[in-house]
Amino acid sequence: MTTNAVLVVEDEPLIQLDLETALVEAGFDVVTANSAAQAITLFDAGPQRFKALLTDIRLGPGQTGWDVARHVRREIPTFPVVYLSGDGAIYWGSEGVPNSIMISKPSFLPQVITALATLLNEQEPSPDAV
Repeated sequence: MTTNAVLVVEDEPLIQLDLETALVEAGFDVVTANSAAQAITLFDAGPQRFKALLTDIRLGPGQTGWDVARHVRREIPTFPVVYLSGDGAIYWGSEGVPNSIMISKPSFLPQVITALATLLNEQEPSPDAV
């Protein structure tokens, strides 16, 4: 079972594959979901498995990336969140969770990796790591 993975939520298969490939090449473990419901199910099955969330905003019918981020933040208030969106960036201030990063599509993959690394580096070490 993968631990300390980035949960990547993207409903476009080619974009999901590009994100997964870039993150794995950058040294991240990745778990993917193609819907908000699937992402929430994966997260709820073991929140400790994940160290960050990278989510598209529009995920087809039903819940959105905003919903996924709020869900994980209810469980872990400081959980790192990076949003990707082609047109939802204007709503980030009202819909996004605090201390998150918004990247507009089309995105440059190193920009995504840098955003994740920045948020992860801002995390305080857990008491177990000391």
